[in-house]
Parts: sequence; C-alpha cells; structure tokens
Amino acid sequence: MVALITKSLMVITLLGVVATLLIWLVVVRSSNRTLRLATDPAPSLTREANLQGHVRLLSEELIPRSWRHLTNLNRAADYIAAEQKNNGASVGEQVFNVEGRPYRNILAAYGPDHEPWIVVGAHYDVAGDGPGADDNASAVAGLLELGRLLGSSELSRRVLLAAYSLEEPPFFATRHMGSAIHAQSLKKAGRRIELMICLEMIGYFSDQPGSQLFPLPLLRIFYPSRGNFIMVVDRLRSDHGPRLRDAMRSAAPLVVHSINAPTFLWGIGLSDHRSFWQAGYDAVMLTDTAFYRNRAYHTAGDTADRLDYTRMARVIDGLYQYLLIQAAPRPPVSPRADQ
Repeated sequence: MVALITKSLMVITLLGVVATLLIWLVVVRSSNRTLRLATDPAPSLTREANLQGHVRLLSEELIPRSWRHLTNLNRAADYIAAEQKNNGASVGEQVFNVEGRPYRNILAAYGPDHEPWIVVGAHYDVAGDGPGADDNASAVAGLLELGRLLGSSELSRRVLLAAYSLEEPPFFATRHMGSAIHAQSLKKAGRRIELMICLEMIGYFSDQPGSQLFPLPLLRIFYPSRGNFIMVVDRLRSDHGPRLRDAMRSAAPLVVHSINAPTFLWGIGLSDHRSFWQAGYDAVMLTDTAFYRNRAYHTAGDTADRLDYTRMARVIDGLYQYLLIQAAPRPPVSPRADQ
C-alpha cells in the first residue's frame, strides 16, 4: 500500500511539473494578449492582389511540384528568381544533387553584406501531386512580396530571402533537405546568422468556433478556439519568438500568438527552421499551424480559393516591420559634450 501511495504521489507530482511547464511556456514566455492598435492601416489592395497572383500561378500552373517533378520545380525556381531580381535583389542559387538529380535553392540578398544576417526562408516544393496553395505557395508568395518591400528599403545589413526545395517527404528531416544544405553551408562558411524565420503555410484562417486544434488539450485553455491568428513558434529559452510577435502586433491589425515549447512537442519542428536549429542557429517558424487548422493539408483540396489574402498581407506587413526594426540603418550617435 505504501508503495502504491508513493507511486501515485510521484505521478501527481510529475503531472504538476508538466502542467507548470506548459503554463510557463504559454503564459509567461508567450504573453498571448490580443493588442488593440492605435492605428490600423488596411493592407494595400495591391499587396493582396500580388499575393493571390503568386499563389494562383504556383498552385494552378506550376504543378505538380513534388520531388519527382523536376521540370515544374525548375519552372518555379526560375519564376522565384526572376521575381526577386525584379525586386532589386542580388540573386544566386545553390544547386545540390540528390539521387542523381539536381535541385535548387534560390537565394535573394537584400542590403549590404554585413553580419549578422537575418534569413527568411520558405520551401517551394509540394507533397504529392496536389496544388499546395497553403502548403507552401502561400509562404513563397509572402517571400516574394516581402522582397518587393525590401527592394525599396534602406538596410544596414544583409537580409537573405531563401526559397528551398525538398522540404517535403521523402526527404524531410534528412540531410538532403534544401534548407539543411543551406544551413550547413552557412555554418561551414562561418556566417553569423542572428535569426532564421521560416514561413510555413501562412494563408489559411477561420473564424469558426472549434476550427483550431492543438497538439495538447491543455493548450486550449490559453489559445483561441477559432483559427484566426498567426503563430510564431520558438524553442524554450529563446526570446526571438516573443520579439517577432510583438513587432507584428504593433504593425498590423492581426491576431498574433507565440509559443516557446520543447522540440519534442509534435509540430514544433516540422519545417525548414529545424535545419537551422541542427546547424546551431536560432530559428523560428511563422505559421497558420498547418494541419492543426487546415483540413486540406496535403490533399487536392489545398486550393488558392480557400486562402485569406487580406490576413496574408497583414502577416507580411508585420514581418516587414520586424525586419525594418532589426536591419534598418541606425541614426549616428551624437558625441557627448565632454568628448
């Protein structure tokens, strides 16, 4: 009986520790308050039209785009490179071979080559033969629109916009991922990277109650049941996620939440940011939470007409504001009178 009581107390204690950790990571670290903005400028209709145009081209014309369909992957890579050049970027590509086939990362550099860099990345391949509008044409469209904004901005250091191939199965979580190739090359070159921001599905939103699911039931206490927000995903003991969240909240009328969570929590590491974690860099994921909200994930139903381009535009507005805060030129410091 004593042993049974002891074991019961241990289980209760363990559950208490887990609950305390979750409350800490959600409430204390994330501070998920919905802020009311003093000014709420509506996103430009041009921005929304640009995003929709990119998504429709990628998901309706340049498909299928899985690892097996090299021709369409190359057509998409060419399109991304051309758009970034038109935006004013210095564009290069990283070619790598997997199973005897050449795949390409498209790298668009904005600002002077001063470190530490900020990398914003999105994969342009698709799982299977579906259209992949949210996964991940939405993020690629965001990357291109972000490039258009950065192309007319003065920056004090390098912001690199990277479009990756081979994020999807069967190469996910292997050294053959385009982002893994890129992250390891940066590490080998000794590049200092302040942060990698991964764009992973940023276009699907729902105002229906119960439309948002979670990896743990307890999270329902702290997050909305409506899938009408964008999420910033970060590891424990990092302040990058909350800082990005706060910058985005201040820039656009958008509900933004963040979570600092252990990497073993399902969904936390399911995109290209994991490659940068493994290379020793800080990284976060900006996402509509994928299959926890979008029931058309990895199906033929993931189409362009289901996306919310107004909220997508606000996501990019918020991210752009964060990049300006981090990479805009600093005013010169006036010398003190006694100097």
